[in-house]
Amino acid sequence: MANTKSAEKRTRQNTVRTLRNKATKTRVKNTRKAAIEAVAGPDKKAAAAKVSELASAADKAAKIGVISKNKASRLKSRAAKALAKACAK
Repeated sequence: MANTKSAEKRTRQNTVRTLRNKATKTRVKNTRKAAIEAVAGPDKKAAAAKVSELASAADKAAKIGVISKNKASRLKSRAAKALAKACAK
């Protein structure tokens, strides 16, 4: 339990930040799943749009520090590679 006013404030701030970070991570995970499903599907224009959406979500999460820059780059690279492979078929 917090003993000082500043400690109480830090607890409130941590709670808000944890929820915000969790929402951002969830958004990245959901867009990643949607991109994977779209790449597996027949419509490649929709797949390209979903991969672009994933890139945007990953970059935003990396920008605010929820995920690392390397992880964002890795997610984007893997999605683009899968899209290229699917379009080549």
